[in-house]
Amino acid sequence: MSLERELGKRADSKCELCGSVEHLQVHTLAPIKDESLEKSLLACKVCVSQIEDPEITDANHWRCLNDSMWSEHQAVQVAAWRQLSRLRKEGWPKDLLDMMYMEDDVLEFAKSTGEGEADPDQLIHRDVNGVILQVGDSVVLIKDLKIKGSSQVAKQGTAVRNIRLDHENETFIEGKVGPTLTVIITEYVKKL
Repeated sequence: MSLERELGKRADSKCELCGSVEHLQVHTLAPIKDESLEKSLLACKVCVSQIEDPEITDANHWRCLNDSMWSEHQAVQVAAWRQLSRLRKEGWPKDLLDMMYMEDDVLEFAKSTGEGEADPDQLIHRDVNGVILQVGDSVVLIKDLKIKGSSQVAKQGTAVRNIRLDHENETFIEGKVGPTLTVIITEYVKKL
């Protein structure tokens, strides 16, 4: 039996990632050169083109991974993990990655292409205790801060919710103190 026929039987003639029934093809996971049932999956043309060319990736197309990441087949798990890792800056994929479980050897294979590795140029924002801050986190001020351009003073203990990160300087975050959106230095905040 051919690999395509075996994968079609396994996948019920649907894309194993998004469930599409059109333009199906065998996709072998990198860095493997030879096709095998364990390292290949049946995927639609849309999924394969976005896997192979990250520049054309449509993040909303990959919301289907919420279901396919639970596949019992390792090739599907690896493809789902790689796409979620690629899209983790979107927010929702990070939650799915946190829920996903894979055996150590499968996870090692998933990481073999470099997906999921931290970008060495990425800025990391840390609070006064060294805890990494993310977009949407809540912090509390550990010092009274005068807000530039107003007579307002943000008191110690004030909670700042739903922060944003400065993409050019890891020592600055933005958040609303009362009605005013202001820039805050990370050494004056503690993550809640």
